[in-house]
Amino acid sequence: QVQLVESGGGLVQAGGSLRLSCTASGRTFGSYAMGWFRRAPGKEREFVAAIKWSGSSTVYADSVKGRFTISRDNAKNTVYLQMNSLKPEDTAVYYCAVGRTGWASSTRVDYDYWGQGTQVTVSS
Repeated sequence: QVQLVESGGGLVQAGGSLRLSCTASGRTFGSYAMGWFRRAPGKEREFVAAIKWSGSSTVYADSVKGRFTISRDNAKNTVYLQMNSLKPEDTAVYYCAVGRTGWASSTRVDYDYWGQGTQVTVSS
């Protein structure tokens, strides 16, 4: 059974940083893209960042470009999201997901396994 476990969320002041991790089990994910999405209170789940199976290509939402960095360690079946210069509007539950293919995508339907999420709260 495939499982994704996110960690690293928490409460941080505006301007601060957090690093999220997502470790996968039950499958080898080295051939698949990985992505991060988030859902803020009262809003739809939205794309944040994605990374190609090899790590050689990344995609970011405009709202986080230049502040967030996605990376992966295929030997550890883990994907990371380094979040810097956090803003109150980054407050959300963050989810990692495994892609259906190796290509990074910003579209939810291109992902078929999802974690339970980790809460990130940014205070002003």
